[in-house]
Amino acid sequence: MTRSTWANGSDADLLADCHVDTYRASGPGGQKRNKTSSAVRLRHDPSGLIVIAEESRSQHENKAKALKRLRRTLYLILRDPIENVPAETLELVAAMPGGRLDVNPKHPAFWPAVGRLLDLLAVVECQLSTAAEKIGTTTANLSDFLAQDPKVWQEVNRLRVQYGLKSLRTG
Repeated sequence: MTRSTWANGSDADLLADCHVDTYRASGPGGQKRNKTSSAVRLRHDPSGLIVIAEESRSQHENKAKALKRLRRTLYLILRDPIENVPAETLELVAAMPGGRLDVNPKHPAFWPAVGRLLDLLAVVECQLSTAAEKIGTTTANLSDFLAQDPKVWQEVNRLRVQYGLKSLRTG
């Protein structure tokens, strides 16, 4: 299975691939938090990824937050192979207004876009200019898009170091 299969599936399907642990979180929150096992840890067995959510006093809310974090982590950490780089990624920018990457991290299309862009960056050995050219945008637009989320930027820099390039600074 691929990242896309897991990340695009239903919550029930994703949860079925996980080992769910509940436990008591420490910290402020009053008696209810200290007496109930409301914190949730999800271990995605096929990928080995682990996420937690413990900020709410509700186990259901924490489970929903953990699932959301798991989807983000799947896009951030796992790479899908790109057979035909331009065909896979041109649709990403073509769907954006004005042919620019202009989606903020709260938009549902942000994380799938990040996943595909990181896939492309892995293929082009993290050369931002080459990746921008392949998707028909500017290097500055691609860089600005990736810099919107600190964890995405950190992953871009991890990839760059992996390919022997210098880390990028945020502007």
